[in-house]
Amino acid sequence: MAVAAKESSRRLQAMTSEERKRILLDIADALEGNSHIIHVENEADVCEAEHAGYGKILDISASTKPPKVSEISLAMLARANCVQRPRQVMCLCFSKMMSAPNFVFDFAYYAWHITRLANNIRLLANMEDPIGCLSRKTQIADGLILEKISCPLGVLLVIFESRPDALVQIASLAIRSGNGLLLKGGKEAKRSNAILHKIITDAIPESVGHKLVGLVTSRYEIPDLLKLDDNLINLVIPRGSNKLVSRIKNLTKIPVLGHTDGVCHVYIDRSAKMDMAKQIVLDAKEDYPAACNAMETLLVHKELAHTSDFNDFIVELRKKGVNLYGGSRASSLLDIPQADSLSTEYSSMACTVEVVDDVHAAIEHINKNGSAHTDCIIAEDQEVVEAFLGQVDSAVVSHNASTRFSDGARFRLGAEVGISTSKIHARGPGLLTTKWIIRGRGQVVEGDKGVTYTHMQEHPN
Repeated sequence: MAVAAKESSRRLQAMTSEERKRILLDIADALEGNSHIIHVENEADVCEAEHAGYGKILDISASTKPPKVSEISLAMLARANCVQRPRQVMCLCFSKMMSAPNFVFDFAYYAWHITRLANNIRLLANMEDPIGCLSRKTQIADGLILEKISCPLGVLLVIFESRPDALVQIASLAIRSGNGLLLKGGKEAKRSNAILHKIITDAIPESVGHKLVGLVTSRYEIPDLLKLDDNLINLVIPRGSNKLVSRIKNLTKIPVLGHTDGVCHVYIDRSAKMDMAKQIVLDAKEDYPAACNAMETLLVHKELAHTSDFNDFIVELRKKGVNLYGGSRASSLLDIPQADSLSTEYSSMACTVEVVDDVHAAIEHINKNGSAHTDCIIAEDQEVVEAFLGQVDSAVVSHNASTRFSDGARFRLGAEVGISTSKIHARGPGLLTTKWIIRGRGQVVEGDKGVTYTHMQEHPN
């Protein structure tokens, strides 16, 4: 499977940007043309999951947002999976990929959402070609040019949760970026994954090969794949818990890009505009509580803690159904239960609140208790803002903007497999690496005697 994906990926990389674009457009059309059978297979998954005891089916008539985890049965939480049917609608969009607990989605009212997913694929197809982008150009010596360009990683092994829309998104990203792909989705969505995989691979031309995207159907196949050399599988991306990522790392010598916890913070400085702060915090928590970029900890400057504005703010959070847990200072101030940990990812309508002395204390708290994912400051004092942006050691740091913007689609990268919190090699969203190109006219090193080095930086064209 890995060998076939590698061979197919090389043929894909040899294609022009327009040819790869055509594949994605064909996939988008095929999804819309097969929406009925997708619905049938997904409905079978949903029914089977219900019978397996994954919990009740939810009906939220007024919203297409995921339900609060507090509304989901303990049986589902124990399995870290759930069945979800918000208004019998599957929210298929590139900006809502990461989620915990995991979800098996229903495709009822499927046509509109399949169209939405297909349109996002078309958006990705029509973006600038990500391969071969020139980011740096240096004249090493007269007539000797060094270029740094983007290039595919090779073959990716992605282990993802029970979200069939993720399969489509990841496959689309891989094809646009010239990568081969092996996918292992959650067993609760096996029928949905199988039909989506078939639709996608049927749309891939024979000149590339249907095995460009492989579907791993049993978890027992994963250990054997992880034993392969990294010249066959170039990167493993496990989407899930710290436990999953740690287990994968212990089983392989292949590089692992782990997206694990999303312990995202919002810090409200004393210079913040409270109306703005209220709007940002509510969005960061309420817009999609299960997302990896949702706020999990709210930090507040001590001078705001006793103000009526902050008190009103806390009342509003409670009215919205947010369960509050406090750090050592906030728990007594607000009379709320003390948080079990300052590093909790609730993935639900809950968050930790803590009071800090100043921006430096906020930075220290975040760097100690956060997950280096996405963190935000709400402030008007520019000196405070620059200290926060420069010293918070996270993949994405924002000023006066919701943490929910930390997303591949919103960065106009098309979509994402996850937000990498690693520093070597990838950080943030993306599925490419770089390589160096040397263009010369017969130069030789000859003990550095035959070349006069200039190292002049040139602007990439």
